[in-house]
Amino acid sequence: MISFPTNFKFGWSQSGFQFEMGSSSSKDPNSDWYVWVHDKENIVSGLVSGDFPEDGPNYWENYRIFHDNAERMHLKIVRLGIEWSRIFPKPLPKPVTENQKDITEVEINENILREMDHYASNDAINHYREIFKDIKDRGIFFILNIYVWPLPLWLHDPIRIRNGDLTGPTGWLSPRLAYEFARFSAYIAWKFDDLVDLYVTINEPNVIWRNSFIPSVKQSLELREKAYYNLVQAHARAYDAIKTISRKPIGIVYANTSFQPESENDIEAVEIAEYENRWRFFDAIIRGEINKQQGKEITIIIRDDLKNKVDWIGVNYYTRAVVKKTEKGYTRVSGYGHGCERNSISAAGFPCSDNGWEMAPEGLYDVLVKYWNRYHIPLYVTENGIADDADYLRPYSLVSHIYQTHRAISEGADVRGYLHWSLTDNYEWGVGFSMKFGLLKVDYNTKKLYWRPSAFVYREIAKNGGITDEIEHLNRMPPIQLCRCKKLEK
Repeated sequence: MISFPTNFKFGWSQSGFQFEMGSSSSKDPNSDWYVWVHDKENIVSGLVSGDFPEDGPNYWENYRIFHDNAERMHLKIVRLGIEWSRIFPKPLPKPVTENQKDITEVEINENILREMDHYASNDAINHYREIFKDIKDRGIFFILNIYVWPLPLWLHDPIRIRNGDLTGPTGWLSPRLAYEFARFSAYIAWKFDDLVDLYVTINEPNVIWRNSFIPSVKQSLELREKAYYNLVQAHARAYDAIKTISRKPIGIVYANTSFQPESENDIEAVEIAEYENRWRFFDAIIRGEINKQQGKEITIIIRDDLKNKVDWIGVNYYTRAVVKKTEKGYTRVSGYGHGCERNSISAAGFPCSDNGWEMAPEGLYDVLVKYWNRYHIPLYVTENGIADDADYLRPYSLVSHIYQTHRAISEGADVRGYLHWSLTDNYEWGVGFSMKFGLLKVDYNTKKLYWRPSAFVYREIAKNGGITDEIEHLNRMPPIQLCRCKKLEK
């Protein structure tokens, strides 16, 4: 038996946009992502799948069924996202700070919150309270994630930006978002703090600024840098705003890749990749170090108003990247990590999932230990999973990643929970319903949930507080000779 500490919690993560919709009454058409995935030009060009979120699993109405299944699985922790566009479908008054680049403070008081109340949807607030209360009534530890990607249309018009019009509303390209997000975060804490155990401000800010679904942002370093800067400020100001309401710990959830060298000569490539993709952001919100890049010029400035703005770190991890040194820094080597064919074998001989991501569980250990050694801040594994409709790889992936979490704890890392992505299949952004990450399979016509074999494996782990002897044999790579896949040439 590989036992975890008695206070360690096993659970799941899910977002609003990806799970809530599934009927006409659960539809939320007021977000940028809703507009983006319905746009005919995007569908024809292949930017999005043509699947629609309103055909999803319908958590909005069927949340009790989700929670029933989680309870049967003995899960004790959940991270849920809340939809900004449901709470504020119509615009709030514009701030006077709209044109300021540096947002060093945002005033929050009772009068401001009561004024915001006039613009909020009471139906959405009351329904979210029902959902959250049902979670707490079942004794499940509740992490509220305030922002998981979609923005209200009054803050972001994605089609307008796609067509080259940057006159607004421009979303994370505008410093206004730092101000608006602080107000929104304070309002959410004001409404729900009695039901919340931990807060998350932003889910995967690095994905937002590096891999935005808006092509113009992806192709422009200048625009990406603006988004990065505004996301750093938004988190810091939201942290301050929530602290005016609540004493609950506040974290941020980050998308992580384990960077590994192609050879002994590529150690420096790993260090560069880790800094650019991970430490740069956390050094900003912990040490106050802002890394500004204009062309080839990089300068670091210190802002005291950004220091020590995180109480815990949420680690999302799915796979690794193999990197090698180049004159410009580093490059990723194809055939590993995200750079594999679907249902193939990686260049290292490891199996790859339905979306072509290499199964690399030791990378989770690498990421957790490096976070702990650099910052000594409590950690949660807030996302880990695999796209695997047949559920062949998932039982092995589940046990082996949980084992690597235990390994990190054994070496001193303060990891307090493991949250699987996810309890059920869901709407996977631009690829729609094609990728299945659920422990439970969803029949999208009937909304019925079916337990995959991995769900029973996870129940065994959660019920017993660790990896029991009966399932320890899954802590390995699955027998790849049974996969219908081909090995990629190195």
